[in-house]
Amino acid sequence: MTRRLAAALLFPLLCLGNAGAQAPAQEKVLRMFLSTSETGLDPAAASDNATLSLLENLFDPLLRYDYLARPARLRPNTATAMPEVSADGLTYTFRIRPGIHFTPDPAFKGVKREMTAQDYVYSIKRLYNPALKSPWAYMFDGKILGDEVLKKEYDVDKQVAGLQAPDRYTLRIRLKAPDNNFLFYLATPATGVVAREVIEAYPGQAGNHPVGTGPFMVGEWKRSDRIVLLANPYSTAVFHATPSNSAEDRAIAGALEGKRLPRVDRVEVRIAEEFQGRMLGFLNAEYDYLEQIPESMTDMVVRDGQLKPELAARGIVLSRFPVLQTYYMWMNMNDPVVGGYGKDKVALRRAISLSYNNAEDIALLKKGFAIKAESPLPPNVLGYDPNYRSPVPYDPALANALLDRHGYTRRDEDGFRRTPDNKPLTLTMHSEATVGGRLRDELWRKCLNAIGLRVVFKSDKKTEIIKASRLGTVQMFESNWIADFPDGDNFYQLLYGPNAGRANYSRFNLPAYNVRYEQARRLTDGPERQKLYFEMNQLIHAYNPWVPLTHVLSGDLRHPWLKNYKRHPVEFTQWRYLDVDVAQRARSGRASP
Repeated sequence: MTRRLAAALLFPLLCLGNAGAQAPAQEKVLRMFLSTSETGLDPAAASDNATLSLLENLFDPLLRYDYLARPARLRPNTATAMPEVSADGLTYTFRIRPGIHFTPDPAFKGVKREMTAQDYVYSIKRLYNPALKSPWAYMFDGKILGDEVLKKEYDVDKQVAGLQAPDRYTLRIRLKAPDNNFLFYLATPATGVVAREVIEAYPGQAGNHPVGTGPFMVGEWKRSDRIVLLANPYSTAVFHATPSNSAEDRAIAGALEGKRLPRVDRVEVRIAEEFQGRMLGFLNAEYDYLEQIPESMTDMVVRDGQLKPELAARGIVLSRFPVLQTYYMWMNMNDPVVGGYGKDKVALRRAISLSYNNAEDIALLKKGFAIKAESPLPPNVLGYDPNYRSPVPYDPALANALLDRHGYTRRDEDGFRRTPDNKPLTLTMHSEATVGGRLRDELWRKCLNAIGLRVVFKSDKKTEIIKASRLGTVQMFESNWIADFPDGDNFYQLLYGPNAGRANYSRFNLPAYNVRYEQARRLTDGPERQKLYFEMNQLIHAYNPWVPLTHVLSGDLRHPWLKNYKRHPVEFTQWRYLDVDVAQRARSGRASP
């Protein structure tokens, strides 16, 4: 039986319930887009935002974030409660909720397959599989008691002392040392539970056969174009949350508390890489909401900082949201042109950093929907210091003087600088092949040319750039990081030496930084950790593997028929909680049935 046929046979189950035989006419469809193409749908292997958005709807980690609680707070998902934690902070005991089943797949040979604690043991062990090169392995590598047996020679059947399922519904994890962020790891898509039968039924192809226990399952999948998710007929998830006293929170809690999730029958997702296509699609009601108005499209919908009256008259809502996100341009420390720790290479990277005009970026590209990044940490992340200021400001005059002092003095016929040993100097920056990518290219060209540096741009899809970045073949790239969990550790690990080739795309490997990072991650948020973060910031600004750029203030739009929407600071999507007023959408006369 093919995947599509299996989904088609299951679909009538999704339409049963209160509506009876008339349910298909009232089918609730959420229409969405992803800004980049998805990669393989394997929780252990994927790391791009588009794929993670899908994974968190297909697979179930032990814990999830409370939809309404602010600041962000964890709550049980497949566990019956938050774990029992030993007094020494080393042992976590989870009780798994019985009656959770994987969605159907031929690998189960017609049996309705219940998820058990052993499935989590297997799923976590997979992160150690060297063949997967999991970008999430750092969360567990060297931390679980006895996990070295998996690193000597990987065998998923090897017993790990700190990763046990003593019975069908009990999972016990024992660490080598306390880890203040450990529970956050167990709420990431990477720890979503998979079934061994499925992984082994499709060797090396797990990402093409996503079978989970999440609120949705894959119905149709046309790669890099269209994905349809169907409500999982086996779902037993029920909504619980901790609302604030705001009217918005009370309304959402009143509509959802105690109800089965998800609330819609299907989610239709398209890939919309071009900014204009996303905006026009939203305005034509092809998409129910749009998060983060594209920088170049802001003037289409916003006037004097407010939603245009003609759009407000349609019931469209504009809201602003401080995303836990940092934009930065990283440079490959192993690259022969910009890499290295010698004074001339440090001076080159410092000059590049000094050349960048943040104010122009914020005003012209981000249309005021951003603030300057002083460090890797965005506001509202634990460890953020609102008083910290970068010692590397926008100062092209100082950048020019620095390059002159360190030997980049000779010029080509066209006026561009040469290296200290009088060789041609050309920077190569990768960029996304989008309108926004081209606009950023022009700003970088203007800034770098102003200090005598020639730059060429190599455009590609972001997914391809990320692959090349992990291999170390990209010299420079403007990227961004959205928090996996709301703690500073999640950002500072991007520059930790042992993470090179994974999340550390710059391959920065400085012992003084590594030592401080290791010390800081053993501490809870407080003055002692804050001091280490300050010192780490100073090292980043001294060696300049990054140019911290901006933190986004997202301008979000939604149509009036979309119900229960609230942007979450950590999770990628709200799809499981959202509802659609089908009648109101139909009255708009804009969306086809």
